[in-house]
Amino acid sequence: MARSPYGNYAYAILTANALRTPDRVALTYCGERSFTYAELDRTVDRRAHALSAAGIGPRRRVAALLNETLHVAEVYLAAAKLGAVTAALNPYWPVDTLQAVVAHSGATAFVYDSTVERAVAEIRPRLPAVTTWIKVGGPGEEAVDLDALTADAPQEAFPPEGSGDDPLALYYTSGTTGLPKAVIHTHASSLATARIWLDVPRAEDSVLGTGAIIWGIGFPALVGPALYAGMRLVLEQDWGPANFLKVVPRERVTHVSQIPSFYAALLGADDHDGVDLSSLRVIMLGGEALPAALLARMRQRLPGAGVYCYYGQTEAPYTCFGRVDDGSTPLGSSGRARTGNAVRITGPSGDRVVGEVGEINLAGPHRMAGYDRLPDKTAEVLRGEWYVGGDLGVLAEDGNLTVLGRREDAILKGGAWSQPSTVEEAAVALDGVAEAGAVGVPAHVDGQAAAEQRILLAVVARSGHSLDPSKLAVALAESLPEHQRPDRIVVADELPHFQDASGGPGKLLRREIRERYLHLLEGA
Repeated sequence: MARSPYGNYAYAILTANALRTPDRVALTYCGERSFTYAELDRTVDRRAHALSAAGIGPRRRVAALLNETLHVAEVYLAAAKLGAVTAALNPYWPVDTLQAVVAHSGATAFVYDSTVERAVAEIRPRLPAVTTWIKVGGPGEEAVDLDALTADAPQEAFPPEGSGDDPLALYYTSGTTGLPKAVIHTHASSLATARIWLDVPRAEDSVLGTGAIIWGIGFPALVGPALYAGMRLVLEQDWGPANFLKVVPRERVTHVSQIPSFYAALLGADDHDGVDLSSLRVIMLGGEALPAALLARMRQRLPGAGVYCYYGQTEAPYTCFGRVDDGSTPLGSSGRARTGNAVRITGPSGDRVVGEVGEINLAGPHRMAGYDRLPDKTAEVLRGEWYVGGDLGVLAEDGNLTVLGRREDAILKGGAWSQPSTVEEAAVALDGVAEAGAVGVPAHVDGQAAAEQRILLAVVARSGHSLDPSKLAVALAESLPEHQRPDRIVVADELPHFQDASGGPGKLLRREIRERYLHLLEGA
């Protein structure tokens, strides 16, 4: 019996909607170009024919280094229809990392656009296994011109290859040490992730806005869900606060997925004053804790938007979420497992526990198949149907998950463990504080590092405010127990974050905070 084409990722999220609502707008690019579902499907089919003409077929591994969001969408979807396996490269990696990742991936083809030509020229001589080089967005030196092949491609639909448990792509972890691990996702696991927006309020006119972060896991976590739900997808190159304030009113964006730091930056300045953000209906936040004070600012500025917190990892995206602005999910919680997914907490013995701190276990059809070519690493984290990635949390009796963070981030002071987010939230609640970052610094006894730690807190002032560390210390002493009170407070112009390709701030780099200010506690 022939396999249904609906098991193919690209067919299920795009072609199905082209058959259902061909004239609905599927994608708008930088306010300049728009595609209906039928037009986007035809474009992707022609890209698939072109890639096939270039020698790309089912299961062939193709490294993709693309920075223009429209190219990402077209090429990733075309490769999915082909049944090829896309190694989704991060255009912000150093060239040495790019070269090492591609070599490890086993890719024999490489597709790129003009924004990364310099990096490609540098790594190309070091990748002898890559025999096919493909350029999109114009001709390239000694490269197949994908645009020319697309112009000559047949008009008929491309018959989809690849389905179900066939590998779809390699998406890379964002670890801070070592080579990024390649997470294998299949057509089936990516389709399970694509159902995200079916579990939140949406309407016929729903619009998801996003930026360049869609390469990597951002593609199945943002592009796929928007198309699967029949939404209009607004793709931008820049999704930082300044462009966000232009695009949301222009495109009437209703749905976004970001991190809390974005709104700390957005609302910490005055540029948003007078900008019409009333179209926003759903704000999905993850990656870090949402302080109560920041949520209060968001509710005041964006009263029509539901604020949701989610939890997941590249290995199991968007496993849990819940709405926090209306009280249906407790603030600090990441909600319950979404439809078809599961979460549990296990203690040191591996037994399930409720109401106790333990390791977070995630399961569901959206879970990865494993790490590519890393069987030992895969065995460490896949335990039966569960993915156990090393995060700590507590699961309430009602199923709400509270994520406590990584074990290595926890602070031990006064014989008690605390998460940095607890200290940070108390700091952000103080008048004039826009952002805060807390880290544990080893205490020293007789010149030797002790297990006990001291707490270093770095804070950034809101626009138009000044901060006095001594006054902040007094205020925090009133709201925090002794083992959570900072031993040193530093006022900084800004806090270090991962570089975010969308143009906004990425996750807080606590390790760099420690390195920058450690000397202030040495000898104290």
